[in-house]
Amino acid sequence: MSKGNGQKRYLGASGEVLAGFEISTDALSAYLRDHSPDSGRNLTLRQFQGGQSNPTYLVNTHDGTYVLRRRPPGILLASAHAIDREYRVISALHKAGMPVPRPIAYCDDETVIGSAFYLMEHVSGRIFFDNALPDLSPGQRGAIYEAATDTLSKLHSLDPVAIGLEDFGRSANYLGRQVSRWSRQYEASKTIDIPAMDRVIAWLTDNIPPDKPARVVHGDYSLHNLIFHPDRAEVAAILDWELATLGDPLADLTYHGMEWSRPAGIDPRGSLIDKDLTALGIPAFDVIVQRYCAKTGRDGIANLGYYKAFNLFRVAAIIQGVVARQLAGNAVDPEAIEQASRVAPLAEAAWAEAVKAGAK
Repeated sequence: MSKGNGQKRYLGASGEVLAGFEISTDALSAYLRDHSPDSGRNLTLRQFQGGQSNPTYLVNTHDGTYVLRRRPPGILLASAHAIDREYRVISALHKAGMPVPRPIAYCDDETVIGSAFYLMEHVSGRIFFDNALPDLSPGQRGAIYEAATDTLSKLHSLDPVAIGLEDFGRSANYLGRQVSRWSRQYEASKTIDIPAMDRVIAWLTDNIPPDKPARVVHGDYSLHNLIFHPDRAEVAAILDWELATLGDPLADLTYHGMEWSRPAGIDPRGSLIDKDLTALGIPAFDVIVQRYCAKTGRDGIANLGYYKAFNLFRVAAIIQGVVARQLAGNAVDPEAIEQASRVAPLAEAAWAEAVKAGAK
C-alpha cells in the first residue's frame, strides 16, 4: 500500500490475522471443497486491516482468491453484525446486474470457523481514500465522480420488489425513524452541550419530508467503499453492505454529498468544501444532483437542504456515541478527546445547511 497517493490496491489492505480472529485453514479448506467449485488446496489467509465491524479476510487457494466476512467471535446481540443480510443483498444485486462481488457461499454453522460467515469473489482494482484524487488528472477526477454517481443512480433505479428485496427493511417513515434513533443516541451519549446540535435535532424532527418510494439504500456510499476498474473510470464493485436497508434513496445521495459539505479537517479522507473544484476537474455537488436526477428520471429534488443537514447530524451523533463508549472505558482516552472535537463542527455544519433550507 502506498501512503500519500490517495489510493491503494485492494490486496494491499491485508495483513497478518489478528490475535483472537484466527480461522482454521483446514476447516475452511474442507468447507470450500464441499460447498464451492474450489478444491480448497494450498489455502492461506490474511486479514484486511481497518475499521470493519465484521472481520474481513483475504482467502487465497490454488484455484482462486476470495473475500470472507464473518460475525466477530464472542457473544453478540442477536440482531448485530447481520452478515446474512449482507449476503442476501449482494446476492440479489449481483443477479440484478449491479457491480457487487459475486457471492460464493453463506455458512450459518458456527462450528466451521467459530461464527457465521460468507464468501464472495475478490475484486481487484483501485480504492480512493483522498476525495481530491491527487494522483489523477482533472479529466480523470471528473470521470471517477460521474461513475460513482451513475452507479448510485443505477442502484436507486431498481425496484426492491422486482429483485426479491421487498421485505429487506421497513420502508415507511425512514427519515422519521432515523432522526428519532440518532437523536436518542446523541442524547444518551452527549458529554457537553452543543447548541447547534439541539437546534438541528428540533428542526429535523419538525420538518421531515414526505416518504419517497423505498429503494435499497447502501447507508455508507462514498468513494472509499467503491472499487474502481484498474484502468477505467468504472465502478467494479460496491463494498460494505452492512448498513444496507430499504429507505429514502435521497439519504444515500446526500450521504455521498457530504464529501462536498463536510467541514475541512474532520475526516482523514479530506473534504471538497475548501477545494478549487474547477481546477481539480471535480463537479460541484449541484452538478452531481442534476446528473443523478437525469439518470433516475427525477425533475429535481425538493428539500435537498434537509437531507444535507440530516446526514451531517447523523455522523455527528454516531461520533458522539463512539466518544461516550471510549470515555466509559478510560476518561482520559486521547483518541476520545480527538473524536469529541469533531462533533461540534459537524453539528454546526448541519445547522448551517438547515438555515440555508429555511430554519430560523
